[in-house]
Amino acid sequence: MNRYIAILIAALTTAEMQAFDLAPRLIVSITIDQLNNNSIDTFLPFFSNSGLKKLMQEGKMYETGTCPSVPVSRPASIATIATGTTPFYHGIIGNQWIDHASLRPSYCVDDKQYIYGPSKLKTSTISDEMKVSSHGKSIIYSVAASKDAAILSAGHAAENALWYDDALKRWRTTAFYGASPQWLNTPTAPRTIDNDGIVDKAISIVSKSNMGKDDIADMLNVTLSVSKKDNIQLYNRDDWQKQIYIQLDKALAKLIGSIEQQVGKNHVLFVITGTGTSDDTENDYSLYSVPTGIFYINRTSKLLNVYLSAVYGQGTYIDATCNNQIYLNHKIIEQKQLNMHEVLSRCQELLLESEGVSDVYTSERLLSGNLGVQEILKGYNPSVSGDIIINVSPGWKLINEDTQENYTSRN
Repeated sequence: MNRYIAILIAALTTAEMQAFDLAPRLIVSITIDQLNNNSIDTFLPFFSNSGLKKLMQEGKMYETGTCPSVPVSRPASIATIATGTTPFYHGIIGNQWIDHASLRPSYCVDDKQYIYGPSKLKTSTISDEMKVSSHGKSIIYSVAASKDAAILSAGHAAENALWYDDALKRWRTTAFYGASPQWLNTPTAPRTIDNDGIVDKAISIVSKSNMGKDDIADMLNVTLSVSKKDNIQLYNRDDWQKQIYIQLDKALAKLIGSIEQQVGKNHVLFVITGTGTSDDTENDYSLYSVPTGIFYINRTSKLLNVYLSAVYGQGTYIDATCNNQIYLNHKIIEQKQLNMHEVLSRCQELLLESEGVSDVYTSERLLSGNLGVQEILKGYNPSVSGDIIINVSPGWKLINEDTQENYTSRN
């Protein structure tokens, strides 16, 4: 997993805007999943002058930004970009986690009342703050291929968040944001959505919602992607990565040109960020004699339960595993009147002996305040995280066969 947020561009579209220091009427925040600095540099000669080149030449570029917490995931990164804080505070630690009450995986935008919504996002977003400061007058929309990207970037106070439902072949939203205007319910052609389709919807939103038409700043959040799975139509080509970036540049050029025409070049601010994630699960490091291996966290948790049963008597000491985290059964630990510190220490000692494990963080260790755990602590949230977090060695793949999760460690 790549911790580097690939790029951040805050582009004032004209030099005149900088000179006169005008406040933008519309902020367009574009998050690109798996955007990579090196790939931008490699394919830059193939880009037009109206997309990424335009933003890089006329704006300010930050190439060394990093995601402040690990592990990195799209939902956690988007929530961090939107809120300006870490999972420890905003609560989105990943795509899913274990619900302590039901012991079942809980999707990051699941909502008991509305099916989907931002209720698990525990802090305000920049869009929310714009709503508050404008006394509700700012217009906020979000559009993405996936529901988590759309909802988390929209925040709590947006007019609406739209995502594309591949099964139904249409755009969807959630009742959390209230009734949708009729123009949002227009039918969509049955096709798999891509960056170009998302941009078309974003342009339509700006046009039909009258964003950027007055001096009260509005915000449009757009999530695009350069991942393989989101650009499957280009993946079969030998030069698939080059083609994905060229298509991205064309989509950005269309978005920039259309919005500048609708709102005015002097009245729009574009911000582009990458999520810091990478699609490296298919790489086989063993082919190149690079140290690697597979760590099965679900199998390891079963062995850990056998060990704890041998020490403390038969019982189910492990409630569940999710991603790289193990959730202990607090009820049985309390019933047996066991010392939690001792239980965690025994778990840590055993897990550190497992091949491929570089470090083990217990909840006690993370909350101790030691400087050596700050990076992991930022990605931890006491209300939803597990009791034990496992870091596998660089190049190793962590697999959870129960939840079908897997990632390759890059740290």
